Amino acid sequence: MWDFFETVRHRHSVHRYQSDMPVEAEKLSAILEMSCAAPTAGGVQAYRIHCVESAATREALDAACDQSGSLGGAPVVLCFSADRQRAAQQFGERGDTLFAIQDATIAAAYAQLAVTASGLGSNWVGSFDEQAVRDALQLPDDLQPIALITLGYPAENPPASPRRPIQDVVVRL
Repeated sequence: MWDFFETVRHRHSVHRYQSDMPVEAEKLSAILEMSCAAPTAGGVQAYRIHCVESAATREALDAACDQSGSLGGAPVVLCFSADRQRAAQQFGERGDTLFAIQDATIAAAYAQLAVTASGLGSNWVGSFDEQAVRDALQLPDDLQPIALITLGYPAENPPASPRRPIQDVVVRL
């Protein structure tokens, strides 16, 4: 088990997975639990997570992606959707247009860190046809798909992506 800083440093985007190695139920449950532990506006948790293990549904999601093969043969795909109606009930228009999206995004980021801490790999897929994802998952109109997170045992060891120097990103006042 890595500490938090090592987990963040070792999280890299995985584009190919070992198809013969399923994700253990205990690891998947822990990942989902950590996703639901993410901070959320007003504690509302204005998001929904669809955990996709079905091969047919994963194929439909892959077809919804702008690049075929974007899911890399991952045995599990998590779809994080903003529950805009839930946020709007609590916060009005700001909840609808911002807080629900932030909630889903933070939960997805926590999922990626939990995946890495579990010894698995993941990738954030955000380039997809929203309606095709809705159709594949039979999402109601009040859920807006925000991100697909692929996860599984990596079939590659991707290098770290280059990062901008911290002084180009951080402004200290």
